[in-house]
Amino acid sequence: MQILYPRCCGLDVHKSSITGCCLWFDAEGQRREEIRKFGTHTAELRRAAEWLRQHEVKNVVMEATGSYWRPVWNVLEVEGFELTLANPQHMKAVPGRKTDTKDAHWSADLFQHGLIAPSFVPNQQMRHLRDLTRMRTKVTQDRTRVVNRIEAVLEDANIKLSSVVTDIMGVSAQAMVQSLLRGERDTAQLAELAQGRMRAKRSQLQTALEGNLQPHHVFVLQRLLMQSRFLQQQRQAITRQIEHRLDKEMRQAIALWDSIPGVDEDIATVMVAEMGICTEQFPDGPHAASWTAICPGNHESAGKRQSGKTRQGNRWLRGALTQAAWAASHTKGTYCSALFRRIAARRGAKRAIVAVAHSILISAYYMWKNKQPYQELGDTFLDKLKPEKTANRLLKRLAKLGYIVTVTELPNPVA
Repeated sequence: MQILYPRCCGLDVHKSSITGCCLWFDAEGQRREEIRKFGTHTAELRRAAEWLRQHEVKNVVMEATGSYWRPVWNVLEVEGFELTLANPQHMKAVPGRKTDTKDAHWSADLFQHGLIAPSFVPNQQMRHLRDLTRMRTKVTQDRTRVVNRIEAVLEDANIKLSSVVTDIMGVSAQAMVQSLLRGERDTAQLAELAQGRMRAKRSQLQTALEGNLQPHHVFVLQRLLMQSRFLQQQRQAITRQIEHRLDKEMRQAIALWDSIPGVDEDIATVMVAEMGICTEQFPDGPHAASWTAICPGNHESAGKRQSGKTRQGNRWLRGALTQAAWAASHTKGTYCSALFRRIAARRGAKRAIVAVAHSILISAYYMWKNKQPYQELGDTFLDKLKPEKTANRLLKRLAKLGYIVTVTELPNPVA
């Protein structure tokens, strides 16, 4: 086989150690190799970099094992090496190693012959932005769990506030809860704290606020509310830091993707941080969807499809896209909502959400690549693809209900 990298190194990375195998050809054309083991402390990684320079190695390949490869990548990237991250699924598909030494040698051997496809690793700026957006997602999830615990404590005290208000952390609901914690038990006085449209539900609030709030409930609620406020402040601080790190091109991508149904500014920021704004790493939209694993699995044998289960991909981007898909499925008069209803009727809501998320990602990719705004197709787009088939399906449904309908095609159909 053809040699693409005459001098290269394969690294087998673990938490406390890395094993490296350097391959090169001497003056007589004989392939040589040397295997060394290093620790994962910064000083040890610099020793590894010096060892690579002694053998004039420029290209290094390592396997994506958990998060242990990241500090190794960061140090070697600063040292000026050309790094390649191998997909573990691709490595496991080719057997042949059972020890760390064999693993490093096998990686170097495959890489030397160009048999390892590189995984997408964004630049340092994007990786820093990723850390912030992922932290914000975690903080948001933590606050959601705290809010759910607050609702559970209120339910335990038989205060049915969540049955009347949509958000127990809203202005009106929080005013009532704070008044309860201060000792107010008159439900009429508590209901008067409602503001805006909530005042029309004062009679329902009086019934819901009559409960059995004990001292230990008050103590627990005070601590949970303090925790909720702290997490909200943390989220705001992280958001300000994210805003500070966005450059002009990133802001343009966020503004462009914000026009997609279901996508807000936070989700668009996650898309920028996870997928990046350089479309060169993905040949087209389907490749971006495959990298995210937001598309159906491909498992067919003997003409039969065995499974359509999605793979494990970028869970942060996929989580943001499914969140956007749920929001888009509740919009009115949009292509995304029509796509969700059509697939959900046949395959269920979960598969429909994955399909809508896939559509959002494909749209976002080509919108940024072509620098074009989102063009809404409308909720009748799918029906108009095959109007005769749609009409026959509706006629069959009417026939099952006992109606006989005569269909006449309009000369100028309404758009």
